[in-house]
Amino acid sequence: MSDISLFPRHSAVDADGALSIGGVSVSALVGEYGTPLFIYDEQHLRETCREAVAAFGSDNVIYASKAFLCVAMARLAHEEGLLIDVATGGELFVALTAGVPASSCVLHGNNKSDDELRTALEAGVRHIVVDSFGEIERIEKLVSSGLPIPRVQLRITPGVHVHTHEYVSTGQDDSKFGFNLNNGDAHRAVERARSSSAMQLVGIHCHIGSNVFDVDNFEDAWKVMVDLFLPLELPEITMGGGLGVAYTTRDTAPTIEQWASVLSRVTTRLPAGTKVYVEPGRSIVAAAGVTAYSVGTVKDIDGIRRYVSVDGGMSDNPRPMMYGSEYEVFDSNNMLAARTSSARIVGKHCESGDILILDAQVTPDIAIGDVLVMPVTGAYGYSMASNYNKVPRPGVVFVGQGQSRLVVRRETLEDLVRLDQ
Repeated sequence: MSDISLFPRHSAVDADGALSIGGVSVSALVGEYGTPLFIYDEQHLRETCREAVAAFGSDNVIYASKAFLCVAMARLAHEEGLLIDVATGGELFVALTAGVPASSCVLHGNNKSDDELRTALEAGVRHIVVDSFGEIERIEKLVSSGLPIPRVQLRITPGVHVHTHEYVSTGQDDSKFGFNLNNGDAHRAVERARSSSAMQLVGIHCHIGSNVFDVDNFEDAWKVMVDLFLPLELPEITMGGGLGVAYTTRDTAPTIEQWASVLSRVTTRLPAGTKVYVEPGRSIVAAAGVTAYSVGTVKDIDGIRRYVSVDGGMSDNPRPMMYGSEYEVFDSNNMLAARTSSARIVGKHCESGDILILDAQVTPDIAIGDVLVMPVTGAYGYSMASNYNKVPRPGVVFVGQGQSRLVVRRETLEDLVRLDQ
């Protein structure tokens, strides 16, 4: 039987080898909604939200919405007591549309536009994470025109390198994000913000990278941040996110509880009453989601390899192409069969690099029409989806307790030309 440890928590395989998630068979979901399809275990989502709140405390967890955002997800996170981290005006718009109050949103971004800052000030977000000296000047200009004075934190790059892909490493000295600590910019930014009548400096912030497996990396960075924070006598500090998840059965990832224990150990030196925020994203949603694909072509090149082409690819999951990310794939209707053959799982796009899995273990009789399911695609799949080759983006369904609900409809061909003039 296939190992289902990578699948959402409320997954099961019946006696015939058919996979169900949240009490709904994948076959039924595909029959109703088509493929490709993002399927989320709603109870899994709620459980990870609750675990984060239990580990870090109420009103201390800020969901990094870039991992996965739609109206339904923003509403769910808010219902479960999470604040929402938005990195653009678009993400803020989605959160507000979902009914999340602006006071439960935090604005990020290394290049916020005047319009994004104006919207955040007018709406009254909880705080703005300021990323550059130029942003301080833009906020001052906006406030001088009559807009409200914002609460701000300063994003600090602590000079800590982490074991992750270079494209998602953000805490090193050479980074587009934040104020560099080691060259003195961080201290200059603190003095600049404190001297400004256009903002209330309430804290400092760091984020060292994404999909980090070694919790010691977090401890190193957080110690640096605590050392910086103590003499500043500010009320808040944000330690960021980036906790890794297991994408294959070979991976071992730390739990939210282990992450929290490191934070607890490092923050014992903070003054009583200090507000400590964290920003998990991937660890909340990644394992709760899967992508279902239909096989369209099976091509054997004698002496070389087998290619299995599915009806999605780099347009719904660019992570393998961008970061070399690894996944596994399973036959949703044949979960009991051993995956003793190998194949390269590729998409339908006109790119040789459109490869989802370089060397996947598959069943020997894989065939056209099979529905393959790729687990742990709940983060940065739908969020990064594109219309490359004018492929409509997939739909998104939430499942639970034997029911499914469409939360994002599949794009139509008409949607592809809606913006054309």
